[in-house]
Amino acid sequence: MEVHNGFNQTAFIRNNLKSGHFFYSLLLLLFVFNNLFASGLTKEKPFRVLLITGGCCHNYAFQTQVLKEALAKYKKADWTVINEGGNGTKAMLPLFNDKNWAKGYDVVIHNECFADTDDSEYIKKITQAHFAGAPAVVIHCAMHTYRSAKTDDWRDFLGVTSYKHDHQSLYPVTKVEGKHPIMNKFPDNWTSPKDELYVIEKTGPNTKVLATSVSEKNGKTYPVIWTNQYGKARVFGTTFGHSDDTFRDVVFTDLLVRGILWAAKK
Repeated sequence: MEVHNGFNQTAFIRNNLKSGHFFYSLLLLLFVFNNLFASGLTKEKPFRVLLITGGCCHNYAFQTQVLKEALAKYKKADWTVINEGGNGTKAMLPLFNDKNWAKGYDVVIHNECFADTDDSEYIKKITQAHFAGAPAVVIHCAMHTYRSAKTDDWRDFLGVTSYKHDHQSLYPVTKVEGKHPIMNKFPDNWTSPKDELYVIEKTGPNTKVLATSVSEKNGKTYPVIWTNQYGKARVFGTTFGHSDDTFRDVVFTDLLVRGILWAAKK
């Protein structure tokens, strides 16, 4: 017989078993704990994503939908999508006039294509928020966005410098950092769907190349997947993402998801 502080546990259990109340009490406890657990889940802060997209040359509506669906398989997210600037190569988005434009977001995804926007003060409004700590993911034509600018603020943020790309083809990808969290589930032998290979002229001092592909034109090897540390911000980038077929490839979209979560430290 066990007695603690005047409470006879054995007698309590025996009496409840005899009366049939024991199982009722157990079910009640399970119900209470289940509701407490569910309540805790609902109080979890939503994962907030800001997507900057639009400009020339790509099917941004389709890519946006694919990104949302790909992330939803792993994490519930609230999305804010800024798709402005039309189909041209030059735009200055009103969003960046607010110095707190990135505040409250867990990650900012840049999937825009504004190659001819060259206003350095405007570009600094974007890069300063990232330097201060706003995590980022940069996809495909984000590398050629603001390439006409004379200053290197955007290129320093990206972690790579590129002004042109090779033709569309199927590019085999070689892993360089296979143990990196972004790459540990990436196949050892993956060839891109038909896509463009960007010519990366140089990488930044804090750029870590995760994977490369070889140019069919000149035989040179170029980064296609990488990370960058820009001030307080983690940055994940890939130059792939031109075609709808690339965005239909689950290897590519899972790569983007891992990059998004890594950048946001999730």
